[in-house]
Amino acid sequence: MTDRPANYAHPETGVNVSMNSVLRNTYMLLGATLMFSAMTAGIAMALDISRMTALVLSVVGFGLIFVVQKTADSAKGLVAVFAFTGVLGAALGPMLNHYLTLSNGPSLIFQALAGTALVFFTLSSYVLTTRKDFSFLGGFLIVGLVVAVIAGIALIFFHAPAAQLALSAAIVLLMSGFILFDTSRIIHGGETNYIRATVSLYLNIYNLFTALLHLLSARDD
Repeated sequence: MTDRPANYAHPETGVNVSMNSVLRNTYMLLGATLMFSAMTAGIAMALDISRMTALVLSVVGFGLIFVVQKTADSAKGLVAVFAFTGVLGAALGPMLNHYLTLSNGPSLIFQALAGTALVFFTLSSYVLTTRKDFSFLGGFLIVGLVVAVIAGIALIFFHAPAAQLALSAAIVLLMSGFILFDTSRIIHGGETNYIRATVSLYLNIYNLFTALLHLLSARDD
């Protein structure tokens, strides 16, 4: 176990940065972006956007990741991160509308939200309490993510329900690992920019929620 540093130098500017400040700003921005994402998802559901529109929004969101990374050290980064999370939130509209057509759809969505919150707060609290360094997970998680992306693309062309469930379960495990890894990076100085930290944690939560929703719906179907 390593001690948690109270302060560390920014790797690019050399300016002394407070770990508590980065954590506080990250969680505040994360909460705001999640609420904004929920709002855009609700708008997309009300407008009943098509799956093709959702796909386009997802591609736009992927492109906005690079914009956020380039502007994260300026005020433009805040605009970019809200654009990014808003677009991804809207992309959830058709999927959520689909689940709401099921008899137990609202219950499934609530269970997925509750499960996501439970996993995130439990794992984050564990890292913050134990101060354990999970940087050793980095290589394994990146390899796992690449494999999951390749598998996800392959499953677009093949109807294999069992494989899709296995992929969703793998994504739940991967995102749980990333929550440990990304939170650890913040408290040990690996990430000193709260905008980039917010994007990382947002993506973990986003993918964790969708994977849990898929698993829960399969369990009840």
